[in-house]
Amino acid sequence: MSRLIATFGGVGDLRPAPGTWGSAAALPLAWAVHALGGFWLFAIATFAIAAIGWWAVTRELQGSADKDPSEIVIDEVAGMFVALWPVSYGAVFAGVGFLDLWPGIVTAFLAFRLFDIWKPGPVGWADRQEGAMGVMADDLIAGWLAALVVAVFAVVAHLVLIPG
Repeated sequence: MSRLIATFGGVGDLRPAPGTWGSAAALPLAWAVHALGGFWLFAIATFAIAAIGWWAVTRELQGSADKDPSEIVIDEVAGMFVALWPVSYGAVFAGVGFLDLWPGIVTAFLAFRLFDIWKPGPVGWADRQEGAMGVMADDLIAGWLAALVVAVFAVVAHLVLIPG
């Protein structure tokens, strides 16, 4: 069960770039969760994915020489959910569907992948930690940084580019 969760149903076995596949695979799930229960279910699901992912990663790392196996992508799923918080909240706030905010979804995906690969500042620090902390925390922090980018882009788009 831990392997199934850690690889997000085997998505982590896809090559090349399993982290990108994991991030992309999070998108339809994010849409479905938001459609079922709006932002609050989305927020609960984010915490649940992070907690279950932490458990699965801990189990998968036991006895492994690799501190961050590439097939583990539940961390990308959790990070993408965090990155999409402004989209989910914004959709509820504006009374529109999740997919109506597709520029935010694209921005979240690109910003998250950038921070996850580049690992600036706190993302790199978290990545250097041992165990599940090192696997999960860097993606959660990258997700928060990406969420900030999405929020800033939304403000710029709505106040500057599309006034009124």
